[in-house]
Amino acid sequence: MNRSSREVLRVVDIQTVSIVLASAGVIAGVVYYVLQIRHQTRLRQTDLAMRLFSTWGSKEFRDMVIEVHSLQFKDYDDFVKKYGPWFSKGPAQTAIGTVANYFEAIGFLVYKKIIDIDFIYNVITFTSIKLHWEKVKPVMMGLRELHSDPRIGLWIEYLYNEMEKYDQKLQAKKGQ
Repeated sequence: MNRSSREVLRVVDIQTVSIVLASAGVIAGVVYYVLQIRHQTRLRQTDLAMRLFSTWGSKEFRDMVIEVHSLQFKDYDDFVKKYGPWFSKGPAQTAIGTVANYFEAIGFLVYKKIIDIDFIYNVITFTSIKLHWEKVKPVMMGLRELHSDPRIGLWIEYLYNEMEKYDQKLQAKKGQ
């Protein structure tokens, strides 16, 4: 091999090595970026979960839940007779509204798959959501009818239905 051929091979080898190194660097960068995105997603989900749990476990929120469950009414009209119109400053309206907004947000997050149904099932518990929906359903249905708005209480109802499906799935697995 003459000197010129060796120089060409050397240049080709250097170019090949530099292409391989550049490609490896790009691949390493992509892998690092994907791992960082996964890590950030887990951190965000953990932060969201802790915030939800923090609200759920707070004394103020628990007092609101107890207030809702202590209310006695048969339907929307009975609620209005006993506790006043929905859009008033009564403790019943405040308690139902506060707890309903919390569950509405969770229902929407579950719908958008931002939070896992298993987490909600195990931390908030199906029983809590079931008791709440069954308690406030007459008020929500009355408000839907009164305002001709099927979206009122939509995400609580969605959450309740999804939790019920999830519970049935778990019960079926236990029975096998």
